[in-house]
Amino acid sequence: MSVRSLPLLFVLAWAGSAFAQDHPLLSAGPMNTYAEMTEVGVWVQTKADASVRLRYWPQGAASPAKAATQAIQTSAVGDHIAVFTIAGLPFGTKFDYEVEINGQLVPRSYPLRFQTQPLWRWQSEPPEFRIAFGSCAYFNDTPFDRPGRPYGGDHEIFDALAKKQPDMMLWLGDNVYYREADWLTESAMRYRWRHNRAFPGLQPILGFAQHYATWDDHDYGPNDSDRSFRLKGEALKVFADYFPAVRYGTPETPGTFQRFEWGDVEFFMLDDRYHRTPNRMPVDDDRTMLGKAQLQWLKDSLVNSQAVFKVVVCGGQMLNPITLYEGFGQFEAERKDLFDFLAKANISGLLFLSGDRHIGELIKVRWPGAAYDWYDFTSSPLSAGAGRDAREENNPARVPGTWVTQKRNFGIIDVTGKKGARRLVLAAHDKDGVELWKHELTEAELRRPAAGSR
Repeated sequence: MSVRSLPLLFVLAWAGSAFAQDHPLLSAGPMNTYAEMTEVGVWVQTKADASVRLRYWPQGAASPAKAATQAIQTSAVGDHIAVFTIAGLPFGTKFDYEVEINGQLVPRSYPLRFQTQPLWRWQSEPPEFRIAFGSCAYFNDTPFDRPGRPYGGDHEIFDALAKKQPDMMLWLGDNVYYREADWLTESAMRYRWRHNRAFPGLQPILGFAQHYATWDDHDYGPNDSDRSFRLKGEALKVFADYFPAVRYGTPETPGTFQRFEWGDVEFFMLDDRYHRTPNRMPVDDDRTMLGKAQLQWLKDSLVNSQAVFKVVVCGGQMLNPITLYEGFGQFEAERKDLFDFLAKANISGLLFLSGDRHIGELIKVRWPGAAYDWYDFTSSPLSAGAGRDAREENNPARVPGTWVTQKRNFGIIDVTGKKGARRLVLAAHDKDGVELWKHELTEAELRRPAAGSR
């Protein structure tokens, strides 16, 4: 899959998807969570106590025999969330599925699909697949919002995202925006997530791609929040309830960081908030964005990884040398520690993804001692306010033609090519799905040149 065309039936199935059929007991979802080779997760939320079950069958089957999950009873104690772990599935298979609540089918006006990853090593070429990603998703809520023009808009961007038919969606942070009343209690946090997750136009992408996420400040706590946030433990619990994963953090170190593979690409999702030094603390070598334990985890994980491409995902920018706003550049000692390590260890296949900035761009940096150029693809915002700062207009590290300002946008990466000649095709898209720019990276570009080559 290098370039996808939309089948007519698919387009027809999606027609009017922003007006998903309502159901008196369905609040949000279903949403596909992680996908491994024989197991997937599916998330559903109801409005009241209810019994929820899924039925699923291999896509394209002429007369499918529908398998069924065990029913899950939702309740207020669990925020009326049902998380299904569907195990024992065949490798590399796409499934259509449906939802039943209290024994009744819940019709959806858009496709529901989940998939398992292929067992490709020693078997076949690595899979081709599509990654969608973005950050800063704001959904208006008048009683809680500031007076004046609504901050959120262009919510049709989520329909445009769904129509790109990604295999996975990466949420890069600020996936909800806590208002002043929201970060005071766990119940208020849950209200914000429940309100946003139920947005009708969001449902098609939730039910078609597999979803992975990390956070930034607004879906963690107050603006520019850090390790001092008093409800950081509760915030992590709520986040994990709304974006289930195989594992967040480590047994010793909490946080939203995680690693997972898809084909020959491995993803390293970072937590830039839970262990973060407050911005107003004195500038010294102890300032940290990641914390010592997470930093060591990242180093160990990157050295351990056998993936052709290693995608490091962070809520804030990692490579931008201009640090007018929050970013890794404000933590000079920690950044130098990590980047010197990456260069010395000759970690191949690096690509950074980031959000937060309310602009989009592709940053390119050659770190001293590194064997190749590193790239950071920033995608922001999805539906929050878009911005522009003229002080950054002539950033020498930006790939020309990739600065997206005053425009809501999302990113797409197509992973394609034969083994040994893999490619990442990066592209930014506007709210209508129109391509804004494209840039291709090859496997050969993201590794140390062979001896004697130029």
